[in-house]
Amino acid sequence: MKARMQNPATVIPEAMPAIFGLIEAAKKGGVPESTLELVHLRASQVNACGFCVEFGVRSAKKSGETDERLHAVAAWRESPHFSDEERAALALAEYVTRIADNPDAVPDAVWDAAADHYDEKQLASLVLWIGVTNLFNRINVTTRQPAGTQTW
Repeated sequence: MKARMQNPATVIPEAMPAIFGLIEAAKKGGVPESTLELVHLRASQVNACGFCVEFGVRSAKKSGETDERLHAVAAWRESPHFSDEERAALALAEYVTRIADNPDAVPDAVWDAAADHYDEKQLASLVLWIGVTNLFNRINVTTRQPAGTQTW
């Protein structure tokens, strides 16, 4: 696969500090890094972003995530490898990512399950993290960034 263009955030370099600032801010919300890694991977799978899936797996492994759990993310509902907190975050990630697929984009039951495990600051962190993941997914899928070509 050949990219249609360079990554837009490198074409307009002023965008990169803002994006990385959002990433760093989201990491300060008190959600475990392992949960953020799983959420990034799941949203990227849903969006079929090969670049972000590969990047997400590499990043998660560097953070200590196991192959067993990484292989199970796509079928997290049927897997015994995730805590109730992680399941709530993964469900939230799927609904936020598929926002146009449901008349009630993020149902109260999904939000309430997340709120049972995360406080407001942590929920803010998750929502920002899911949003920035979807931003990366949309940039990379639209411009057909091939997996394994990270340049930043």
